[in-house]
Amino acid sequence: MIKTLCEVRTASVWKHVAKATRRRRRISQERFFLKKERSNTMYQKVDTNMNFVEREKNTEKFWADNNIFKKSMEQRKQGETYTFYDGPPTANGKPHIGHVLTRVIKDMIPRYRTMKGYMVPRKAGWDTHGLPVELEVEKKLGLDGKEQIEAYGMEPFIQQCKESVWKYKGMWEDFSSTVGFWADMENPYVTYDDNYIESEWWALKEIWNKNLLYKGFKIVPYCPRCGTPLSSQEVAQGYKTVKERSAVVRFKVVGEDAYFLAWTTTPWTLPSNVALCVNPSDTYCKVKSVDGYVYYMAEALLDKVLGKLAKEDKPAYEVLETYKGTDLEGKSYVALYECAAKEAEKQHKKAHYVICDDYVTMSDGTGIVHIAPAFGEDDARVGREYDLPLVKFVDEKGCMTAETPFAGMRAKPSKAEMEKDPNVKSADPEVLKDLDAKGLLFDAPKFEHDYPHCWRCDTPLIYYARESWFIKMTAVKEDLIRNNNTINWIPESIGKGRFGDWLENVQDWGISRNRYWGTPLNIWECECGCMQSVGSREELCKLSGDEKARTVELHRPYIDEITMPCPKCGKTMHRVPEVIDCWFDSGAMPFAQHHYPFENKEVFEKQFPAQFISEAVDQTRGWFYSLLAESTLLFNKAPYQNVIVLGHVQDENGQKMSKSKGNAVDPFDALETYGADAIRWYFYVNSAPWLPNRFHGKAVMEGQRKFMGTLWNTYAFYVLYADIDEFDPTKHELVRENLSVMDKWLLSRLNTLIRTVDNYLENLRITEAGRELNRFVDDLSNWYVRRGRERYWGKEMTVDKEAAYMTLFTVLETLSRLTAPFTPFMAEAIYQNIVRTVNNLAPESVHLCAFPICDESFIDAELERSMDEILEVVTLGRSARNLANIKNRQPLSELFVQGVDELPARYTEIIEDELNVKAVRFVKDASSFITYRVKPQLKLLGPRYGKILPKINQYLQGDGIGNAVVAAHAEGRAYEFELETLTVSLNPEDVLVDTVKKEGFASVGDNGVTVVLNTALTDELIEEGYVREIISKIQTMRKEADFVVTDRIIISVECGENLLAVLDRNSDEIRRTTLADELTFGIPCGYVKEWDINGEKVALGVKKA
Repeated sequence: MIKTLCEVRTASVWKHVAKATRRRRRISQERFFLKKERSNTMYQKVDTNMNFVEREKNTEKFWADNNIFKKSMEQRKQGETYTFYDGPPTANGKPHIGHVLTRVIKDMIPRYRTMKGYMVPRKAGWDTHGLPVELEVEKKLGLDGKEQIEAYGMEPFIQQCKESVWKYKGMWEDFSSTVGFWADMENPYVTYDDNYIESEWWALKEIWNKNLLYKGFKIVPYCPRCGTPLSSQEVAQGYKTVKERSAVVRFKVVGEDAYFLAWTTTPWTLPSNVALCVNPSDTYCKVKSVDGYVYYMAEALLDKVLGKLAKEDKPAYEVLETYKGTDLEGKSYVALYECAAKEAEKQHKKAHYVICDDYVTMSDGTGIVHIAPAFGEDDARVGREYDLPLVKFVDEKGCMTAETPFAGMRAKPSKAEMEKDPNVKSADPEVLKDLDAKGLLFDAPKFEHDYPHCWRCDTPLIYYARESWFIKMTAVKEDLIRNNNTINWIPESIGKGRFGDWLENVQDWGISRNRYWGTPLNIWECECGCMQSVGSREELCKLSGDEKARTVELHRPYIDEITMPCPKCGKTMHRVPEVIDCWFDSGAMPFAQHHYPFENKEVFEKQFPAQFISEAVDQTRGWFYSLLAESTLLFNKAPYQNVIVLGHVQDENGQKMSKSKGNAVDPFDALETYGADAIRWYFYVNSAPWLPNRFHGKAVMEGQRKFMGTLWNTYAFYVLYADIDEFDPTKHELVRENLSVMDKWLLSRLNTLIRTVDNYLENLRITEAGRELNRFVDDLSNWYVRRGRERYWGKEMTVDKEAAYMTLFTVLETLSRLTAPFTPFMAEAIYQNIVRTVNNLAPESVHLCAFPICDESFIDAELERSMDEILEVVTLGRSARNLANIKNRQPLSELFVQGVDELPARYTEIIEDELNVKAVRFVKDASSFITYRVKPQLKLLGPRYGKILPKINQYLQGDGIGNAVVAAHAEGRAYEFELETLTVSLNPEDVLVDTVKKEGFASVGDNGVTVVLNTALTDELIEEGYVREIISKIQTMRKEADFVVTDRIIISVECGENLLAVLDRNSDEIRRTTLADELTFGIPCGYVKEWDINGEKVALGVKKA
């Protein structure tokens, strides 16, 4: 029994207290027993922990056991084709975290298109040729270089390569499955397959027939370690910043006691020097230097080069004569090295004189450039123009030849080579020492620059004159540019910028490689000079007369055994020894994967060009280019219509990941820790795909919590109550007439969401689509479900309860399909439990369902706009409460809203309930509750008003001025006033506006909306606040004491007289709400806890009755 009881209550207090406490009651006593009595459940219980990994493994097994991917392909077999090309990874390298990004982007769009009804071919592929494989095998066998490979034997080496390419195949397949990347991996295209190679031969012959495949003597980027040239796109992948010494060298002028001062960044090329080059139109000077020498060099660089020689009493130089560059043309000088003079004489060509060309600039050096035509593109070009001798004193191993004083020294050794082998010696420092000893070295300044290294073995490249095979891309430059302009690049800046610039400066493609494991170049050559391109096995058999040609493996050394008679002289033609660039292999995949044109012609034509591809940004000069190049050469059209370019994955500090730095993330560890969906979601919404992604666990988990956790908990909420009520949505209908305002709003938002996400994905705007889903799920959980929980608590299946269930089911079922391309594992889990458990006729998997279609009849734009306004007002109202430091449990009398048109009562009731206010009033002008303070925007007003700016500021601080300025701007006009005979005009952007707290009110504004809370507290409001706080604390203690929701309790209270009176007056409601049989006053007993309630100390005790 209760010791003291006051019968007098305030009716208005109880009206609002009861309303609030009903929202805090979870399940009634009857519903609890209903749940306890049921022995079996309709739905599978949902574990609300955020560890999705184990659930994903179960889903992965479900897909595999039931062939869901194959069924999704079979189901859409008759649909319109939407082609996706998968860029082939190398199976002899492990996946890294960047591959997760590429996999999830490449998986998402095909999933979406499949659900839209398209037939989306997704053939996996493997890039199996090239230097990476050879280097791996060399390492395995303990070989080093081509000589040792040939000593080991080409045939066994090739067999080892063939086995090596599959080293990590199983790892890649497991990785792809774990990520949820769906592709046909049972029937992949493989670039070393004979049929694939035969298609490449067809392509090469087509190019040959167009006179675009030729053999030429050119300067090529060359790797002395690998013994092969590289294409320009390969070179672009291997630049490193290095510090080296350059050389400023004295070249003795013939017949004068004077020297040309010339500069080079490659001292090792100086023994091969045959000329010096000046700019024809620039000014050159003959000067007497303070060091005693007479020099010729560019006027523009005199101070930069010679200035440091100046002494206190003497200038650095004295100009003797000036010339134009052309005046120096033909002037002879003494060869630096006798070996170069002898070689020029042997070739019967003039050397060691001055030539002219515009490529010489005045930005560095001396304005005079050393020329060695065998080691630079510009050198070779001007060498051809002046018919200079080609002197090449570096062999194919990158070593200086015996003719020089530096025989056996390396032109460009790597640091690793020199550390590994003490016999490896760099030629550069020795050349500098030699020239210095001869008095010919003026200076050897250090400089830092980007230098190309072999992207496979890390050896510095040398530019080297040699015979190679080229595809004449310069001849189809305009076609390349035109075809590129038809592609939708995402982002556009890559297509028009980085890639477009590459095409504008396109060079002929160095297609041949002097290696072993690759597609053999299909050219047979006779010693008479006759050459024949072979386009198929059938043609090879016909030309050779050898039946083995029909079945021979199309690799070295087997194909090299097939010979043919020369049609011109009758002698034997042999295949040339080169293989082709493996980038040609990958660029051939659109047709070679189908063995086109020998079979599958219709399939190829249906699937070409691709509607979608995606790879990382470094493929702009790799796969993106090789695809476009070959497609332009063969079909004169772009091979892909849309491409998403992906940025690189970095660590959390924005640094490039690498094992050496210790910041690399193992993708398997990440997937095991966070799960595939969480990582997928992070990559989709964190930033636009083309921007660098900073990958770290905290960011992934935050995204998982905000989106996946929120959606999962909402789904768990539905299952919990639907299971208690045995609610089967197949036995109910969504009746529009029975829907509440909140239901109508949610279904309107849902269909707007479908339309928005569909439009974004249609246009490959993945990040925007994901962020829309994020916003909706937040509204679903933290607005719709939170406000409507009590609708599921009653025992009976009322019309309103049915509407609530059907609305939430409709939304969750739709979301399972809408999110399926993004988070395929979670979408499947939700779908299986809420759809398949009650409807075994539904599609077997969410990924066999159609993508949601927007039902425009549900969309109520006005309702959505109003709810947005409600949400904005509520958000601002909460901020105002925080500003005033008033808890939400403390009722307030009124809220004033400015900037929102008056809303109907059904909407204002939502605001009143959310903000715990008695009334919401919409006003045109809230200035009577707010004081505005205005300051001038100095950057804008300073230039306009100058010295009087302090007086303007002083004026603006006057009483009421701030409110007047804000009022003028609200009316859409400038605020004007007179100051010192000058009219000052202030627009909204000219001032900074702050609100000043006014006694008794708390105001917050944003985006043109202002809310003002009346913070004055009456005795009635204070008492209601106390009651709410007491009930909240008792309910918290019930949970902490592990009481069952139906347990009856006894409450004991010890407090001051003021609070005692409040409890006394409101005891009935407190007991009823907390299921208490007694409320006693005195020493607390049972589970006891002390509280501070609005400044009043109180001790509460709860125990079972």
